[in-house]
Amino acid sequence: MDYHKLAKIIIDDVGGSNNIKSVTHCMTRLRFTLKDVSKVNKEDLTKVNEILGTVYSGGQYMIILGANLMPTYNAVVKDFNLTTEAPINENLDEPLKTKWTFKNFGGKILDFIQASVTPMIPGLIAGGMFKVALILIVTFINPNFAKTSSYLLLSAIGDAPFYFMPIMVAYGAATKLGGTQAYAMMATGALLYPTFHDLVNQLAANPNLAKQSLFGLPVKVLNYGSSLLPALLISIVAYFMEKYLNKIVPGIFKSIFVGMGTIFISGSLGFLVLGPLGNYLGQIIASIVMFLSKTVGPLAVGLLASVLPWLVMTGMHTVLSPFMPQLISNPGYDPILRPAFLLHNMSEGGANIGVALKTKNKKLRSQAWSLAVGAIVAGVTEPSLYGINLKYKKPMYGVMAGGFAGGLVAGFLNVKAYVMGYSNILALPIFENTIGAMIAGIVTSIFVSASVTFFLGIDQKSKNDEKLTKPANMNYSDNSYVAICDGNLEPLSQVNDKAFSSGALGNGVAFKLTGNYVCSPANGSVTALFPTGHAFGITTKTGEEILVHIGIDTVNLKGKGFDILVHQGDEVRAGQPIIRVDHNYIENQGYDLTTMLVFTNTNGKEVHLKDTGKVSVGTLINL
Repeated sequence: MDYHKLAKIIIDDVGGSNNIKSVTHCMTRLRFTLKDVSKVNKEDLTKVNEILGTVYSGGQYMIILGANLMPTYNAVVKDFNLTTEAPINENLDEPLKTKWTFKNFGGKILDFIQASVTPMIPGLIAGGMFKVALILIVTFINPNFAKTSSYLLLSAIGDAPFYFMPIMVAYGAATKLGGTQAYAMMATGALLYPTFHDLVNQLAANPNLAKQSLFGLPVKVLNYGSSLLPALLISIVAYFMEKYLNKIVPGIFKSIFVGMGTIFISGSLGFLVLGPLGNYLGQIIASIVMFLSKTVGPLAVGLLASVLPWLVMTGMHTVLSPFMPQLISNPGYDPILRPAFLLHNMSEGGANIGVALKTKNKKLRSQAWSLAVGAIVAGVTEPSLYGINLKYKKPMYGVMAGGFAGGLVAGFLNVKAYVMGYSNILALPIFENTIGAMIAGIVTSIFVSASVTFFLGIDQKSKNDEKLTKPANMNYSDNSYVAICDGNLEPLSQVNDKAFSSGALGNGVAFKLTGNYVCSPANGSVTALFPTGHAFGITTKTGEEILVHIGIDTVNLKGKGFDILVHQGDEVRAGQPIIRVDHNYIENQGYDLTTMLVFTNTNGKEVHLKDTGKVSVGTLINL
């Protein structure tokens, strides 16, 4: 099979590489985010033998390839140099092409800022934590290390993500808008050019230095290192200029004049207007935060920390992320956002401690202690939030109370984060001289959340997963096929997904999932395990290949709601839990949790399964 030829056919029939924003894949299909779906030649696609079908859903055009998926995907990416960033819920043209209204104006602005800043956040956290390590070395191990050249060079590594932050912001903004990233990055980078930076230093030393100008127009000399908004404005202008120049410049000259004109205009405007304007807007944001900090600061920190668990559940907490680096840049510290984020994580862990102290269930107690350590030490709260606190309901009151109380204490003591860092206890040095205030807030959050949770108790009626592990202890023959979950059987033809209902992927059965575990259908090994946990493949002891796909379009959740319990290559028994499913969370996100069991390769055997009736994990479904 020539997969490169197949890749070319697919790309041509979806409208060419220029019509593709991004491509990804799940267990069975290529998933394209296209600029114009009307350009797809569906008729020709369905004539290709290797293509089992096509589906358009959720803004993605999907081509079902089954066993041919991965080699075709690799050929598509390699031959056509396509972006492989997950396109889920990401419409790059939305901020500009959809109608702006009074109601959606604020949401669109925040969405654009969030998408622009997201790519750089890991770098800022990495740099911040690296600086934390240097602080710890100088403070507790060797104070003289600060005078060495090694410290100077290592400090450059830690400071680099912050100093060059505008360039990374430009990359994210251009990606969101759909422009050429290099143009926005170069135009923004001019603000950081050493010659201009030297002028900033000279002006600081000599205020009477002659004013600078460009084309006779005055240029305000400012330090744009670690700035956010100037890069966003320059990227927007660069996008529109590139788009305009592509329209007016003849094709033969595009490669010469479009890029040159884009960086010339957007870079010049950056010096003259956009940089100073962005700096001014940044000062306004800083002034608002400073006002809140000086007036209702303690209350603001407490309220934000108390509502963060609900913001995390809806994903709205990410809207606040872009403003953290802006505050670190101006006024030089964050008195509200980072403290609240960290205290929320502490209260999640504190509620877990309360559950561990309250419950008489040994397994739950062990899980609660483990998740508490993860939330407090590592800052990983999703398992705590979804695995215990939300699941047992009452601990959520403890989380909110702990966050509010800790926020009040830390706020009254004037806590401030001076460096970007992760929201865990290891990041305490980012608070520098206010570290005592943060420690007081942390202790309060953990104590209050644990106490409130212990006092209120937990809703034991929500605990429903103990019975689901029992079938793993039963023995089945290698020719047995068992129910993979609690639920009701239904024919595959009734599934609301053409890829499965048409039988294109193979014969099998569907389950209307009611439990929280999906298990192995047979004795064998895990030969495919998708990182998002929504699908896995089992090769049985007798050679059949079985695909289990949990829900419809659940790949869009990017792993949220799925907990993988095994590793690819593991030997498993029929009925052994493979994936833990947060049933309530996934359904609340609007997804159909119908779970499909499909034989993609029967190894020459005739397989017949029951497809009606109520089953529990481990029920034999052979006919």
